[in-house]
Amino acid sequence: MDRRLTLKLTVAAVASTLLVACGQQEAPKQAAAPAAAPAQVVKIGFAAPLTGAQAHYGKEMQNGILLALEEVNAAQPKLGGQPVRFELVSEDDQADPKQGASVAQKLVDARIQGMLGHFNSGTSIPASRIYMEAGIPQIAMATSPAYTTQGFKTTFRAMTSDTQQGAVAGRFMVETLKLKRIAIVDDRSAYGQGLADEFEKAAKAAGGEIVKREFTNDKAVDFKAILTSIKAAKPDLIYFGGADAQGGPMMKQMKELGLAATFAGGEMIKSPNFLKLAGPAADGAIASLAGLPLARMPGGSAYATKYKARFNMEVEVYSPYAYDAAKSLTAAMRRADSADPAKYLAELAKTKQAGVTSSNIEYDDKGDLKDGGITIYRVEGGEWKELQSVGQ
Repeated sequence: MDRRLTLKLTVAAVASTLLVACGQQEAPKQAAAPAAAPAQVVKIGFAAPLTGAQAHYGKEMQNGILLALEEVNAAQPKLGGQPVRFELVSEDDQADPKQGASVAQKLVDARIQGMLGHFNSGTSIPASRIYMEAGIPQIAMATSPAYTTQGFKTTFRAMTSDTQQGAVAGRFMVETLKLKRIAIVDDRSAYGQGLADEFEKAAKAAGGEIVKREFTNDKAVDFKAILTSIKAAKPDLIYFGGADAQGGPMMKQMKELGLAATFAGGEMIKSPNFLKLAGPAADGAIASLAGLPLARMPGGSAYATKYKARFNMEVEVYSPYAYDAAKSLTAAMRRADSADPAKYLAELAKTKQAGVTSSNIEYDDKGDLKDGGITIYRVEGGEWKELQSVGQ
């Protein structure tokens, strides 16, 4: 190749390279996209029996809350303009009042910003003072009237109280089922004794006669001495204030002793566990429960489907109420645009929203639910069947 041509091509190549380099240097630099702000964690406390004979109650309640919080988090919520993520901090209170108080202090020390629980009235009542003193709103499953009569502005209820339930059940047994000679047994817990007291008042007012009043405890499994004493009084009905772990064996032992009386109790015996423990003897048992049956709850069918898909189990009793409680708590925070308890407490008290369990979730000035119907169930063919709904 001609030497002059080669030189020209070389000079041209160098010039081209320099122009490209200059162009690269002169190109404006693009700023790196800012990293997304990490979501701030909002801690929600939870406590219930997660071990022992009542663990199935606590775990079902926990499932309902988890499902609700997962849905809220999926919507990428913000408070005060900042992304937040709701995180559940769970503790096992073993259905024991002393453990309940210890767990409550532990949760307060962990800086929770709202409390869902406890499950039992016996744990919720002593724990409620600890949350109140810390200014933390609490929505408990507790049904004992004493929970909300303390005058604390931080206490709210997820279910109707025993005042409502006991009154409906007492009248129904006497006036509708014509069971007028009544023996009552309670487990001495805040829930069991409170429910039994309210039932007794209503049954007497309706014309019933209390022929025997006995008590046991929430760890007992042998009731034959009590039942033998009751048998001599010839009752039409034995009403039990307590849980399924005692109610199931009690009904089974009633049949073994030849007691022909009807057996009845509150929502804690309306469970698959009661049917399992009582066996064939369960037929004829009666239970009262807050609200409508799941299939007739405003959001019941849809809830049952997603609950089964998430946990691979059927809804028992408490998870829809726990789900609604979690939605009420987080909705109050969103309305206040803050997870600061001092800022959203007033919004929680003003709650008025539709949920799974009711088309109108609203609290009165004590924290009790304003709308609280009761449904009566009876065991037929080994399954709980609806008898009547009252107050809906």
